[in-house]
Amino acid sequence: MDISVVIPLYNEDESIPELFAWIQRVMTEKGFTYEVIFINDGSTDNSWKIISELCEQYPEAKGIKFRRNYGKSPALYCGFKEAQGDVVITMDADLQDSPDEIPKLYHMIKEEGYDLVSGYKQKRYDPISKTIPTKLFNATARKVSGIKNLHDFNCGLKAYRKDVVKNIEVYGEMHRYIPYLAKNAGFDKIGEKVVHHQARKYGTSKFMGLNRFVNGYLDLLTLWFLSTFGKKPMHVFGFLGSIMFFIGFVAAAIIGGHKLYSLAAGTPDRLVTDSPYFYISLTMMIIGTQLFLTGFIGDLISRSSQNRNDYQIEEEILKK
Repeated sequence: MDISVVIPLYNEDESIPELFAWIQRVMTEKGFTYEVIFINDGSTDNSWKIISELCEQYPEAKGIKFRRNYGKSPALYCGFKEAQGDVVITMDADLQDSPDEIPKLYHMIKEEGYDLVSGYKQKRYDPISKTIPTKLFNATARKVSGIKNLHDFNCGLKAYRKDVVKNIEVYGEMHRYIPYLAKNAGFDKIGEKVVHHQARKYGTSKFMGLNRFVNGYLDLLTLWFLSTFGKKPMHVFGFLGSIMFFIGFVAAAIIGGHKLYSLAAGTPDRLVTDSPYFYISLTMMIIGTQLFLTGFIGDLISRSSQNRNDYQIEEEILKK
């Protein structure tokens, strides 16, 4: 199979038929063999009814229905798991991503040798309250990830070599950082393509609000820490703990040595416990020990939980 199109969605019943017809037209014109996998992320409208009808009518249509709303990352994870195409395309279901971009994205993966190609919506139709934070977010993501050539990490329209989606784990809200996840997995040939961004035709955006940006930065910090120290937590916690313990121990030794010298010389001196430096050094030793133990425990549990991606799927329509 040439292409798998993975489409996570939430309450997009008005746009689904038009989007599928558009994808069909593009695929037929270019002669691609394909599948379209809709992941219904707990929609409360008629989205699943429409997907079910498409699956009955067209062999290329497939559907996965979550029992409740989990989010975009779990939807992508399940879609990637089922994808069979040599090239996997992801896009949003709101018709803001154009299926006409698919042939060029496919060419960049198959002919130009990219592992991942991310869309870049150079001209956007989003409100300024969304575009300005997005620019700041992308600038930070470029700096932290080291992927300097991407302008839009969170663009829903992306193309992947099949090996990429089978070897990365998209969980939580990490869909924003799939290029970073791919880079950490060893897929470092990452490109970008300017894509056409269309104004939303139906409904309203499902990804507005301050929490989106706050959570985005927190997820970025989490990913940076995990990619840097996730496999070796002892290297950071153990190092910091050892340094703090050593400084505290040396300080306590100096205080104790000064007291012993005063006793030997017969000069009056205050009690060790009257010195604030004694308590500071003692606290540093305790914190250092705790950090060291944190690193040790982190090493023991560094392997990911087996149930991280245990999502409750109510129904599937997957034709082999």
